[in-house]
Parts: sequence; C-alpha cells; structure tokens
Amino acid sequence: MIYPSEFEDKLGFVQIRQKLKSYCLSDAGAAWVDRMRFSSEVDFIRVLLKQNVEFLQIIEKGEPFPARHFFDPAEWLAKITLEGNWLEAEEFLNMAYSLETILACKTFLGKAHELYPELFKLAEPVTVTAALAKTIFEKIDDKAQVRDTASAELGKIRKRLREEQSRLRKLAEQIFRTAVEEKWVPEGALPTIREGRVVIPIQAEHKRKLKGFILDESATGQTVFLEPTEMLDANNEIRDLEHSEKREVVRILTELTNAFRQELPALKTAYQFLAQIDFIRAKAKLSVEIQAEHPVIEKQPELVWYTAKHPLLYLSLKGKREVVPLNIELDQQDRLLLVSGPNAGGKSVCLKTVGLLQYMVQCGLLIPVSERSRVGIFQDILLDIGDQQSIENDLSTYSSHLRNMKTFMQSANSRSLVLMDELGSGTDPNFGGAIAQAILEELLKKRVWGVATTHYYNLKLFAGQRQGIRNAAMRFDDMNLEPLYVLDIGKPGSSFALEIARKIGLPQHTLQEAEKLVGKDLAGFEKLVRSLEKEKQALSEKTKKMERQESDLKQSLARYQSLSADLETRKKEIINKAKEEAANLLKDTNREIEKTIRHIRANQAHKQETKKVRKNLQDLTQRVEVQPKKEPVRTAETLKEGDRVRIIGQDSSGVILSIQGKNATVQFGELKSVTKLDKLEKITGAIEKEMATRLRTSGINVFEKRSNFSDTLDVRGKRVDEVIPLLDQFMDTAILLGQGELKILHGKGEGVLRKVVRDHLKRYKEVASANDEHVERGGDGITVVVLK
Repeated sequence: MIYPSEFEDKLGFVQIRQKLKSYCLSDAGAAWVDRMRFSSEVDFIRVLLKQNVEFLQIIEKGEPFPARHFFDPAEWLAKITLEGNWLEAEEFLNMAYSLETILACKTFLGKAHELYPELFKLAEPVTVTAALAKTIFEKIDDKAQVRDTASAELGKIRKRLREEQSRLRKLAEQIFRTAVEEKWVPEGALPTIREGRVVIPIQAEHKRKLKGFILDESATGQTVFLEPTEMLDANNEIRDLEHSEKREVVRILTELTNAFRQELPALKTAYQFLAQIDFIRAKAKLSVEIQAEHPVIEKQPELVWYTAKHPLLYLSLKGKREVVPLNIELDQQDRLLLVSGPNAGGKSVCLKTVGLLQYMVQCGLLIPVSERSRVGIFQDILLDIGDQQSIENDLSTYSSHLRNMKTFMQSANSRSLVLMDELGSGTDPNFGGAIAQAILEELLKKRVWGVATTHYYNLKLFAGQRQGIRNAAMRFDDMNLEPLYVLDIGKPGSSFALEIARKIGLPQHTLQEAEKLVGKDLAGFEKLVRSLEKEKQALSEKTKKMERQESDLKQSLARYQSLSADLETRKKEIINKAKEEAANLLKDTNREIEKTIRHIRANQAHKQETKKVRKNLQDLTQRVEVQPKKEPVRTAETLKEGDRVRIIGQDSSGVILSIQGKNATVQFGELKSVTKLDKLEKITGAIEKEMATRLRTSGINVFEKRSNFSDTLDVRGKRVDEVIPLLDQFMDTAILLGQGELKILHGKGEGVLRKVVRDHLKRYKEVASANDEHVERGGDGITVVVLK
C-alpha cells in the first residue's frame, strides 16, 4: 500500500520518472517507465536490481552494446494484425533495422551470459532470426524504396516506364528547341511538370501557335504551361505505367505483410525484449548520473544506510556544492526515529530522502548509498508531509494531518514504513504535542517502522525514555548559527530559536522576556542538549584521531617486520656464501701444500727448488690470510636538520628532524629513531648510486612481482587513512617494474578520495600526469596515471 495517492508528487518520484524517460531511446522504453510500480516481492526486486547492475557494468566497461534503431513497433504490429492491411516501405525498412538491433543485443548477451545472466534471461525467449530482416532487405533498399527485383512484373513495369520517360524527354526537348527557335518560350524557361505530366512553358501571346492542351499558367498569366499534342500519348502511357507500378508495389508490400503476420507472436516477444532493454539501459544511465550502488537487500524490514543522498538534491547541486550524506539506522529494537533540530536544518530533506530512496529500491532502481548499506523490504509506505489544507473538503491543515494519522493507525503494521513531517504541528502546542505522543505510542505498540520530524519538547523526552524509538538531531553550528545538515542519532536536537532570533537582530529586552516565558526547565534542557552535542563531537574527533594513530602504528609495525625479515634473509645468504668461499679456499690450500711436499721429495730437497716452492707457499699464505678491513677515513662533516642521511653501511634512508648534542632524531619512513651523529652519513650522489645497486642485487624477485602485479588499484569504500599506504605500496611496485600507465578506482562520491589520491600522487617525481578516465569508461571516478 502506498499512501496518499499524491505520494510520488510529494516525494519527487515524478521527476525520477521524467529523468528515466529522457534516457530512453524509444517510446516503447518510455512506456515501461510509466508502468514501473512499487513492489514488495523480495525476489522480484532483487532481479530488477541485478538487471540494473549488469547494464551499469556494461556502461562502465565501455562495452559496444547496440544503441541504435530502438523503434516503437506498436503502430506496425497493429497494421500487421489487420487482414488486408500493409506496411509502407519505410516502416518495413525501420523494422528490419530494429530486428538487426534485437539480434545484436541477443548475440552480445549470449556471448557474455556468464557476466550478465539476468539480462541474458530476457533475451532467451527471443526467437526471431536474421532471415526476417533479410526478407525485408531483399524487397526494399536502404532508401526505403521497393527494389526492381522484388517481383518480375515490377521489373518489367519499371523498365517500360524508364523507356517511355526517356522517349518523352527526347520528344519534349525536340519540341522545346523548336519553340525556342521561334521565340515562343520565355527567356530562361525549361520544360517542367504540371499535374504529373511534362509540359512546355510558352508565352501567352504565342499559345495558339503550338497545338496542345494548357494545363496551367503562371501567377501573372504571361506564361502558360502547354502539353503538346505529340506528347499526349506518351504522357498517358507514363501515367498508366505509374499506376501499374503503384499497384504492384502495394501487392508486394501486402504479400510481405501477410508473411510477417505469421510471425506476430515472435515479433511481439522480440520487441518486448527491445523495449525492456531500453528501459533497463535508462535505469543504468540514471544510476551513473546519481552515483547509485546496489545495497544489501533484506527480506525483513530494516533500514541501515550509510552515506545516503537525496538524488534530486544531488543533481540540482552538482557542480555547485557537495551534498552532505546521511547515515540512518533503524533495526528491530528501535524502529522509529524522531528527528529534531532548527528550521531549515535538513529535517524534511532527511525524511524525504528516506521515503524516496526506499520507494526507488522497491521500484527496482539502484540508489545513492554505500554498497554495504542494508535495505529491508516494506509492504506499505505511508506519508504525511506538507500543507494538505483542502477548501473543497473543508479541511484545515491540522485536520488533514489527523486524517492521515487515523489512516496510519488503522492500516500500518510491522511491515509498514510511516513518514511524518512536523508531527503534531498545526494546532495548540500543548494539545498537539500530547496527541502526537499518543499517536507515537500507538504506532510503537503496532511495531510500525518510521521517521518523524518535530520541534516538540515532550516528544523529545518521550523518545529518550520509551524503548523502540530513538532521538536524532540535525547538527547545527551554534557559533556561526548555520545548519551542517549532518544527522546525529541518539540525542535530540535544539531548535536554536533564541539564538537565531538574536542573530536576526531582535531587541535584547525582547529576547530576555522570551527566555523568562520559556522557563528555566526548558531553557536548561536546550543548553544540556547543546552541551551534549559538543561533547559528542569532541569525542568523535578524538576517536578518529586515535584510529588514525593506531592505523599508522600497524603500518609501521608491518614495515619493521618486513624489513627485519629481509635483513635476516640477507644475513643468512651472506653467511652461507662466506662458508662456501672458505671451504673452497681451504680445499685449494690443502691441494697446494700437498703439491709442494711432492715436489720437494721428487727433487730430494735441492736448495734452489726448495727456495722456489717456499716462495710459492708464502704467496699463497699472503693470499689466504684475512686482511683486517680498514674502515674508510671519514672527513668531518656537519649534519643539520632537514639533511637526508643513512646509518653507515645500511640502505634505509631518512631525514634529520632535530639535533640534540651528539644525538639526532631521524624519520625513517613511518618510524622515528634517535641515533648518534657519528653513526650517520649524509647521502650524496655516489652513496645513492651504491644503495640503488644493492637494491638491484638484494634478491628481489622482480619476475614474481611482475607476474602478480595489476595495473589497477581499487580503493573504493576505503577510509582516507587506509588509502595512502595502499597507494604508496602500489606506486613503489609500479615504479620498480617500469610500468607506463596505471588506473586508480576511487569512485565519484563526494570527491574526497579522488582529491586525496591526486594530491598524494603529486609527491612522486615519476608521475607525468594524473587525469580523469574517459567519460564512457568511468569518468572522474577513475584516475589514469602516466609514469615518466
């Protein structure tokens, strides 16, 4: 049940329909927009949303899906249905083109049926074949003319017609030349056509000099258009042939129409598919424009939305300012939300956003919320909003509101969503507030779901004490007295009435008198609400700061562990290599000693030979002995804050943040370390080259990295503090592998992620450019990075 009958007008869904129609390629697709209706069938809604998602993927990928010749066949099919009727040649030509489009759509979806299963299901019942379009093209050419070859009789008629026209043309030229020589023809005139017959223009004073029939004359009467007697038979023959041609063309078109009458059921199915595809395409186009997503659909009523936006407000403010998204949560425990706050603070927009987005989902449309949002399905949506005063029915605004409340209490149940704007307003606040509280109590007993807006003090207290309903407030900047349009759930909102009045400039004594009339209790309540709001905001900021710090700590720890593992691996490799070299050296030494002993024995310790081999042994000894490695003599250099340095003998580089005596605080990546100055050396060109060489030989498996690397990074749905480390790791690997072009998917949204990504990319000197992707392949939702 949807209540009231003007529901779509009040929430702006009429404009959504108009937007969808503007995207349709045919009137048949627009008719599907008109037939779109609210549904509470969960499985049906899921299918509609899946169809929408699949076509959205086609658009985002830039797939070559057919987008021409989406005609409305209603008039053609009506003509074909009637016996003895026929389609004109142009109608048949358009039908052939549209049949080709239908088959192209089916072929596309058939090849990609695993990617787009729901769209493929729509194409499966289509049974028309290419033979139908071929039949039309055999009879009709691309200029919408019946071909000469459509029948043997038509070919003969047109051949004779061309012969007679040629004979007539020659005869007319001959007579015209004679008339020109006799100077009967007005200067510059030529033979022409009148009433479908070839005539000669003759000056009126010479019309008796040429035998024939006058068919017409000029506006001034000075020229007559005469059909010479010699041309009469030829003109008559041509006229007869033209009639014969027309009769044969009609016969051919009638015969072709009769053949298509046998295919009517298949044609109707095919064109229903084409219209439905046009409609789904329009829904996908709208999804792109409003940046819609597919939320999680729950069978039972539920409303847990993240970053929800009013689509019409988003479109109207696009390019002007960002729309502040809403986070709304209603669950089995708290089914009603009471929203309070100052006027023009966004309460009604919040309520309309809930109503419009819920209605869109249950009509099969994707909505602008985070994809992790959960949307339950309701049987009813009931709305009470705006001034509903009726002169004809003698109803005041308040009476109209009460009539709506009566309908709510009679019809609503545990699967109903009620939306009530300015609950209780329009009458005496004391009585209006009391009646509104009683209505809320009744709705809570019936376990109804809903959102209501109010200014009433008693309703805020009721929502704070009664289980099943929660307070919510539209946040307000009490320093600048400006609305922030942010929904805070869990606390009531202040109306800021006195503050706004003070800003407008009401006299101070008037405001003081108003404060007295309000009373200490209510004024104190308002101050308490504002104080709680400030405390909550401060706590929220601290929580975010702690989350960022925790994230930074985790990243630093991960980097440290990675570095430690790399160092341990390199250490083992160096030790193993040293052991292998030592073993080989020992083997060579033993071999040389044994060789020397044999040589001495063989020469019976001859003095000269003994000296010679002893010298060889001394040379070997000098080669084998491990010479102590001399540390290079370092010249004294002055290090200062901001210098890029490294620990002597290591590859990690950092920047000096501060110097205290003989110690320096150095920033190594995400880590800070206090190191003695004499352990540091300033990085020069030679040292940087040495570090690069080590990096190349340090055992990094470039081939493995290249095989596992993807040139696309998806950061959609990530927080800002999660994006930077992912982006750094992605860019470092891409630069190491010598990539040329990269893509970063951040989505459109509010543009925050796009700005963070592009600002961070400016720090890389290797980045040549960072621009939007082509509009058909994602536009400003994707950043294309070109590396130098």
